[in-house]
Amino acid sequence: MREPTPLQALREGHWFKLICGASFQHLPSVRTLTLAYAIAGADCIDVAADPAVIRIAREALDLAQTYSANAPWLMVSVNDGEDPHFRKAQLDPRRCPGDCSQPCVDICPTEAITPRSLAQMGVIEDRCYGCGRCLTRCPIDQIVAQSHQVHLADLLPDLRSLAVDALEIHTQVGHFEAFQRIWQQVKPLLPHLKLLAISCPYAPGVLDYLHSISAILPPLPCPLLWQTDGRPMSGDIGGGATRTTVKYAQQALRANLPGYIQVAGGTNAHTVTKLKALGLFQPLSSLAPTPRRARDGSPDSSCSRLSDQTSPIRRSAVSGLAYGSYGRSLLESIQADLDQLTYGSPRLEDVPPLMASAIAKAQSLVAPVKSR
Repeated sequence: MREPTPLQALREGHWFKLICGASFQHLPSVRTLTLAYAIAGADCIDVAADPAVIRIAREALDLAQTYSANAPWLMVSVNDGEDPHFRKAQLDPRRCPGDCSQPCVDICPTEAITPRSLAQMGVIEDRCYGCGRCLTRCPIDQIVAQSHQVHLADLLPDLRSLAVDALEIHTQVGHFEAFQRIWQQVKPLLPHLKLLAISCPYAPGVLDYLHSISAILPPLPCPLLWQTDGRPMSGDIGGGATRTTVKYAQQALRANLPGYIQVAGGTNAHTVTKLKALGLFQPLSSLAPTPRRARDGSPDSSCSRLSDQTSPIRRSAVSGLAYGSYGRSLLESIQADLDQLTYGSPRLEDVPPLMASAIAKAQSLVAPVKSR
């Protein structure tokens, strides 16, 4: 029996995306995450717009197909301006007091800040994904966030040569003009994409903003997905982190946006349960869109079928979930064990017990999304 395609997963409502992180560039971790989640059944792997990161993710996806028939899409994230997903922490270790307890080291979820006990204290840039938790923990307020913007024009050759399947544009309320500018750069890529995603964090006026974006989008040659980023980069903090994204999903579904709705930002082990309790994550037979009604009460045939384009569709449930910090945290111990091995630079597949454990951990997150 053939594995369902990512497009089928979107249409049927069991889409699963693993977010490696728009600023996360630790190549061994990206490779491990991509390989384990691809084998576990993920439909999409979202990575930083860095040629080295894209290349290592593509290598892992190709390898995964020797273990599983599953073939996830490779997605790259870009931004239209300042965005918390596209930043790195910076600190000057010379300014750190000698008696500081270094709370920044303890709070960092990826061990991106090295402790004073090591030869060189500071931020390991490729491990930092911009969560910002260290910024408020520094007792002398010396840690700052350095933002960056992806220059799409510089990335075009790699997007094509490395067979990137999908592109995600990160935007925010108030960025409409900036979005229009990056949209002009994205348009030539559309014929080469299998999916276009637009990600926006929750904020007052967000639904009006998303409608203003949808109004300027022409009919697309690929499906359109809205990533409702409820509470960015917080899924690993605790169970309550998922409340905002569930609330956001409710509102987005009522807003009748064109395209598919996928939740993110605060997603963790509790998200599927909360979505189900509210009827937002339903059995496959319930996922057909509710036909819109004409003024006389008759069905509106123009919106009565499931469309991958930009026609408005009223759906009663989300099409899938994306996991970032929580999904990565499940495999942190696996990568740590790999890093501690003394021979060469061991890859996940070189250590069968660790590989089996990594796949099992990934499946524990994928299975609730796939088992409808």
